[in-house]
Amino acid sequence: MTGDRPVLMGLLLYLLVAAAPTLLFWLALRLLPAAVERIDDWWARRHAPPPPRLESAVANLRRLRREVRGGAAPTQVRRLALYSAYDATLIQVCGIVGVDAPLGSASESDRAFARLLTEAELEEAGIALDPPSGGTAAA
Repeated sequence: MTGDRPVLMGLLLYLLVAAAPTLLFWLALRLLPAAVERIDDWWARRHAPPPPRLESAVANLRRLRREVRGGAAPTQVRRLALYSAYDATLIQVCGIVGVDAPLGSASESDRAFARLLTEAELEEAGIALDPPSGGTAAA
């Protein structure tokens, strides 16, 4: 055999050249999704809007509560949208205050009762849902 390399070295070089594309592709498939997810999480945290302040969330909750209590929703769709917005705002205020929200895990048939329990939890935490001054008092 003519050549300046031993046979074993040539075989190892051949295996390296043959296996390198497969190994690189496998590494890219394993590492690339994790890297993209990390970058995406970082981007989302960096560009996320600031969390709502307690005062604005409570003011929004009181406004929605007045609309729900008024019962002036002209259509079924409007009434369901109003209840949905009220429930979401209740859960949001519970999250800000750090109170357990039974409404978050309630089934559709238990939603009205869980709404009452959540309102009671917020009242116990010191959030006045029906302030005596007409809804303009701070929480």
